[in-house]
Amino acid sequence: MGARKRLRAEELKEEKRQVAGAVLRNCPTSPRKMRLVADLIRGVEVNRALGVLKYTKKHASLDLEKLLKSAIANWEAKNEDDKRDLEEGNVYIKEIFVDGGPMLKRISPAPQGRAYRIRKRSNHVHIVLDNKNVKIVEDTEDTNEAETVTEQVA
Repeated sequence: MGARKRLRAEELKEEKRQVAGAVLRNCPTSPRKMRLVADLIRGVEVNRALGVLKYTKKHASLDLEKLLKSAIANWEAKNEDDKRDLEEGNVYIKEIFVDGGPMLKRISPAPQGRAYRIRKRSNHVHIVLDNKNVKIVEDTEDTNEAETVTEQVA
């Protein structure tokens, strides 16, 4: 593996370690039904999303509520010094997406000796949490150097 590729892989691993989220695999609900509920909470603050899921009548909301609580626990474990952000409502659902999982294929009897295929679908749900407050740190040394370089050129 080349040096640039290795360095980029290490950067991606470090970014992945800082991201707090959770994954639900092989949930026995069709992806379409799960996406209907996931769309309700995409980009919403975490505590509000829990309330929405609690009072949604869809069966998929039970699984998503459990997954969201797991993601919150993971976020608290990675951000022990920023627990106040969770109480203040600064943590939101950055991304949530539903992918299709494995399908169980079954046969149902049909008229005239035929057989119809029944596809029992499942899905995978990925959820990622993030802070609304992004701390931007500017390097004043770099800007001073850039100004001095332009002054020398001009």
